[in-house]
Amino acid sequence: MKRTSLTADQLLSRHGFSSPPNTFESLYTQYASKVYRKCLSMTKDADMAQDYTQDIFIKAFEKFASFQNRSSLSTWLYSITYNYCADQIRLAKRLPTTNWLPENPTHDRADTSETDLHEETLQVVRQALGRLSVEERTLLRLKYNEGLTISELTTLYALKPSAVKMRLRRSRKRIQLLYAKLTSD
Repeated sequence: MKRTSLTADQLLSRHGFSSPPNTFESLYTQYASKVYRKCLSMTKDADMAQDYTQDIFIKAFEKFASFQNRSSLSTWLYSITYNYCADQIRLAKRLPTTNWLPENPTHDRADTSETDLHEETLQVVRQALGRLSVEERTLLRLKYNEGLTISELTTLYALKPSAVKMRLRRSRKRIQLLYAKLTSD
């Protein structure tokens, strides 16, 4: 017997919002790589992203009955992913940690090629991004890396479009100021 692959929304409608094991397996198969990529983009750590992905699917399975079909299942799962990662990042900032890996020393070279200059620029941009709050950084990544539209961001953040646009504008302005400060030092 051939097994057909249904989308998550089709599974939900077929099973009346219950969560039988084959539905969860299908959801995991369909969305695991997307959830992992989002976790990785927020944590910058492959092992941590893998752990968070597992935790998120457990959380989604527990909350599956509370899904109210007001948005697509992918948006609902994305919201769980974002909130879980943001919570874990905030928690990690409050807990003291020790970096066991030595820092890479920076080397100043008088003879820099175009590639080195590009890498230095990227490094300054990363430093500027690192100085933004988690919320600002996430909003910028959702808009520009993930390609979410303003309407998708308004749904995700439960804000009006004008509020999302203003937060994006402030975040862009802040990163420009940080970049300018870092390059002038």
